[in-house]
Amino acid sequence: MRFVLASLLWLYSSLVLAQLPTGTPGANPFAQPDFLPVEEAYQLAVEPADDGRIRLYWRIAEGYYLYQHAFDFRLEHGGEPLEVGAEVPPGLARSDEFFGDVQVYYNEVEVQLQAREPPGFARLSVQSQGCADAGLCYPPRTEVFDIDFGTGQVNPVALAPATAAASLPAAGARLSALPYMLLLAFFGGAILNLMPCVFPVLSLKVLGFANTGRQERLHHGWLYTLGVIASFLAVASVLIALQTAGQAVGWGFQLQSPGFVIALAYLFLAMGLSLSGMVQLGSSVMNLGGSLAGRQGSAGSFFTGVLAVVVASPCTAPFMGTALGFALTQPALVSLAIFFALGAGMAAPMLLLSYSSRARDWLPRPGAWMETLKQLLAFPLYATAIWLLWVAGRQTSVDTMAAALSGGLLLALALWLWQGNTSSGRASSGRTARRVLALASLAGAVALGLWRIPAAPDTGVDDASVWSEERVEELRRSGRPVFVDVTADWCITCIANERGVLYTEAVQSAFREHNVAFLVADWTNYDADIANYLRSHGRSGIPLYVLYPADSAAAPVLLPQVLTRNGVISSLERISTDKG
Repeated sequence: MRFVLASLLWLYSSLVLAQLPTGTPGANPFAQPDFLPVEEAYQLAVEPADDGRIRLYWRIAEGYYLYQHAFDFRLEHGGEPLEVGAEVPPGLARSDEFFGDVQVYYNEVEVQLQAREPPGFARLSVQSQGCADAGLCYPPRTEVFDIDFGTGQVNPVALAPATAAASLPAAGARLSALPYMLLLAFFGGAILNLMPCVFPVLSLKVLGFANTGRQERLHHGWLYTLGVIASFLAVASVLIALQTAGQAVGWGFQLQSPGFVIALAYLFLAMGLSLSGMVQLGSSVMNLGGSLAGRQGSAGSFFTGVLAVVVASPCTAPFMGTALGFALTQPALVSLAIFFALGAGMAAPMLLLSYSSRARDWLPRPGAWMETLKQLLAFPLYATAIWLLWVAGRQTSVDTMAAALSGGLLLALALWLWQGNTSSGRASSGRTARRVLALASLAGAVALGLWRIPAAPDTGVDDASVWSEERVEELRRSGRPVFVDVTADWCITCIANERGVLYTEAVQSAFREHNVAFLVADWTNYDADIANYLRSHGRSGIPLYVLYPADSAAAPVLLPQVLTRNGVISSLERISTDKG
């Protein structure tokens, strides 16, 4: 049986490595960005007039923006404040990770100040704050100018060291954002435990705590934690290596490979068969890792953590998107720290149960019902396998899906044959024959899992709703706002948003009412254009929702990864109001 399981995981890993998306040599769309110093990202020009007016004009670098709410102006004469009015233009509405609903400026912004009693000479202090789309914010920055209204001369004033710290380049801003991103990653990792891919796998491990002593619980809890964190760090290392090699990849990138999807479906099928009692993979599915290592117990707990991360790959929890988008634009050590926090968050509930008797008191007492629950939990795993095979069919063809289903049947036969017993005098020869047949069935499952049958051309596709940069620009030139949904069949969060929000009658009516074109960027299979599009908005994974105002000069609005109907409708109303 260990040989069969090792072969299954060999298939799982080899298909991933063999079918990773390839990029263009020399292109590195996820290369670590060189963030501009704050004075280069936001260049301010000050132009006074003799009637007390002051024109402030910011030239903003591409990919950077300024917050409207962060503006503050102070005019002084002889140390005494002067009354000054400010005309600040409306900005572009944005749902911001740091400040919520805000208005921001891209490319440029002009502010008009007016002194109530024009002095001959004054000192102007201007405070502003901006961020980069790639995922970091600069600290608030103060610039000071001495102004001679009579001659129109403007002289910048050197800042004191404490004030100058606000103008540190991107490294300081990146460092200030790191604790916040680590916190997001930790909570995102914790929420992963509730995802439908992960919960059935972990529930049995949790219930198993009821029958163990304290030292054993702590021992297995820490080994599980080590398995989770090591797996997240391994994923981070692969992502960093692929980015360095020129690949545009992000969380869940492996699900763009039909081979990986089929192998994952086979894994869920094998786990479900174990829970149903058809095959025995150790004392439970949680000892899968122990079986592979030739023993149970410690190795089983470690590989349970590995398995939990593997089965979590189709899921993106709230808070994860922001943290991952930040991580994949940072130096390697910062990226690894973010992934470490994700792993720590995912392992935290199990570790808490290892230590806390009060938390364990919430668990039901052991009994015969646990066997019934174990069998019941097999069905979500079967359902997940069906869904994954549907994804593979969408990526390739229904014929490929049928071949993979047949491979799943052969896999079940191989597992059953391998552990079967013979009771006759020729038990040894009977066992040998069954294992030969098991290996042949396993080979057939591998062959069917690798078989690709191209889909027939679909002439019924509505090309008008397919995203492209050119299509977005064409619609905006015609005067229509555009909503872009970057999605994939393997993205559970995407499907939940679409079924619960985007495709509801209320939201679809709002799209029609505001004449908003709805475009879909389907990332089910790897697409370099979509990967670059994600990067341009500071994201490494999906879902991504971008709302473009009709004005082609206006910057787009990024919506949260978890949508609400009221939030989408309010955003549509806001861009319509701005247009009006």
